[in-house]
Amino acid sequence: MNEENLIQMCKQAYQASHECALLSTAQKNAILLDLAVMLENGKEEIMRVNAVEARDAAKKGLAPALVDRMTFNDARFKEMCDGVRKVAALDDPLNRIYDGRTLPSGLSLYKHTVPLGVVGVIFESRPNVTVDIAALCLKSGNACVLRGGSECIRTNSILHEIIEKVLKKHAVAPAAVSFVSSPDRELIGAMLRQREYISVLIPRGGEKLQRMCQEHSSIPVIIGGFGISHIFADESCDVERSVKVIVNAKVQKPSACNALDTLLVHESRAKQLIPSLLEELKPYRVEVLAHADAYKLCGDYPYLEQGKEEDFDKEFLSLRMNICIVSNVREACAHMIKHRASHSDAILTDSRANAALFIRSAGSACVYVNASTRFTDGGQFGLGAEVAISTQKLHARGPMSLEALTTYQYVLNGDYLSRA
Repeated sequence: MNEENLIQMCKQAYQASHECALLSTAQKNAILLDLAVMLENGKEEIMRVNAVEARDAAKKGLAPALVDRMTFNDARFKEMCDGVRKVAALDDPLNRIYDGRTLPSGLSLYKHTVPLGVVGVIFESRPNVTVDIAALCLKSGNACVLRGGSECIRTNSILHEIIEKVLKKHAVAPAAVSFVSSPDRELIGAMLRQREYISVLIPRGGEKLQRMCQEHSSIPVIIGGFGISHIFADESCDVERSVKVIVNAKVQKPSACNALDTLLVHESRAKQLIPSLLEELKPYRVEVLAHADAYKLCGDYPYLEQGKEEDFDKEFLSLRMNICIVSNVREACAHMIKHRASHSDAILTDSRANAALFIRSAGSACVYVNASTRFTDGGQFGLGAEVAISTQKLHARGPMSLEALTTYQYVLNGDYLSRA
């Protein structure tokens, strides 16, 4: 594939987007339910190819977190297929009418939801993204152009072939879900220039990819997925229950973007909470970067390092975390703001006042009170799946699902009216 081929692909996706916008809810749901079945039918081949790619990636030295992200297992594959069915079961986000009123001119005005058009997504590692985005875009009446990472291009290609077969079966243009099958990085730059055909671009990957897209894209970009996740254990927290939440946020899936990076502990709880937490983290071999006074409370913990200031700005995506002691909720929030809290952050507290202050102060897309940051996920939010987790404030924020893939259109009805 070369740039000319890519431009033609984007043009065809743009043409297909008009067809997608006219599909009925019943048609879209039938496509998605068939897709789930055909994915399950192709599971053996998909898993075989994916296992080979994961082994090859590990041999080439790809970061363990990325190898984990790109690897299917039975649970992840089932979650992907179930996600497609959940999207089919969700209400259609299109043609929702609101803000209806009659104007002094006699015009009847309302707004209704319409698709964005063509959604471009550039992503790394996770092949399930191919299916998640295809399902969400089809249900919301959009077409999409997908460019996955070279490390799992064969897995993505098989998934795309299945999607194409389903679209053809339902007489929908295969270009509705287009896939850039070449690993050529030059094509990313070409994709960023296709503002004539692509309505919005969503990079899903590391900070380097996201910044590159922001700086070079002529298409509106939605940034998501990157961010330092914090938990603040307040002075009123239940220590025993807090430790369980903190462990879950760190070890349940360390490679996830909502996994805990930095634990902030109130000074009055530190002597009790930190040693108790380390006992629970030890079996998982979590590497702890302890800062200042927190280091003194870590005793002979075998996976201990002295934390450095720059460690607070690292998204670990692995079994590593910072621990820092703070004097109050305001200091915790100031720390989070300084170190780019924008994704998922939590407070563990029995104080309603401190919880309210934390919520108002945190600049995160998702703020939790007495819960693990690991819940930031479209499926967990009842959205079926997600295109991305947006960490910006326009036009979408948090897990982006169906509603975030729509915009609105004004409709005005008159009786052969002319403006005076």
